[in-house]
Amino acid sequence: MTPSAVLYTDFPQLVLKHRGKVRDMYEIPGHPEVLLMVASDRISAYDVVMNEPIPGKGAILTRLSLFWFELLGGIVDNHLVTARVDDYPEVCRQYRSQLEGRSMLVKKCRPLPIECIVRGYLSGSFWSAYKKDPVVCSFRLPPGMRESEKFPEPLFTPSTKAALGSHDENISLEQTAQLVGEARAKEIAEVCLGLYRKAADFALGKGIIIADTKFELGEADGRLILIDEVLTPDSSRFWPVDRYTPGAGQPSFDKQYLRDYLSGLSWDKTPPAPPLPAEIIDKTRERYEEALRRITAGRS
Repeated sequence: MTPSAVLYTDFPQLVLKHRGKVRDMYEIPGHPEVLLMVASDRISAYDVVMNEPIPGKGAILTRLSLFWFELLGGIVDNHLVTARVDDYPEVCRQYRSQLEGRSMLVKKCRPLPIECIVRGYLSGSFWSAYKKDPVVCSFRLPPGMRESEKFPEPLFTPSTKAALGSHDENISLEQTAQLVGEARAKEIAEVCLGLYRKAADFALGKGIIIADTKFELGEADGRLILIDEVLTPDSSRFWPVDRYTPGAGQPSFDKQYLRDYLSGLSWDKTPPAPPLPAEIIDKTRERYEEALRRITAGRS
């Protein structure tokens, strides 16, 4: 049964702080230390939000993020306060029907001005750049690598954090240090690589290769914390181990299926987004559901 879709949220007694590509962030009157984060069913590709939602997607992202927050808690603290609507401030509970299963109460923090990307395999924009020059983001990669091939070691490859509708740009570790300080930049890289290694090892045992992923980090009380979503099909490339064949693009349990469809159109990857056929919506949802099923299999 297809779940009902939530494209946008509207909570009149809360204060909408930010509406991103997927998440709506609310301030709660009388509770300045926390935010309400709600994952909608919106989906974006090439930094453009599609007009049609993927029903149930926000709930999948939330369940996966909660799973990873718990599994990775020993590496770095995170911003989660609770995902139980019963434990939210009273003013929030009247919106239970929209919040249940797709929201989190989180600590307010200062997000870092960079996207924290870790790559374990040569794919996506890195593959495109590598074909032109083996030095990518200041990393000299081995010669003769094939698309989707595993790197000798995972790479921390940060990028700028672009405004909605704009594109992020890869930056070097030196540029990262200029933005956040040398010591903090080193700490960020170590934390992100540690998160990736533990998650990738776990997922491999579930039949999934995490080719790359994007972490969001913030600062609270002077400490780094993991924020936003974690290791979801929106922020990661998930490949099935049993179908992995280096030398080409890979089948996946993420939004690459949607990107591939859009790449086959005459669309110039700028708004407005083209309409999505029902088949594309359904098959995208199926891939997200499969990622959730595989990763959380055997866990309550």
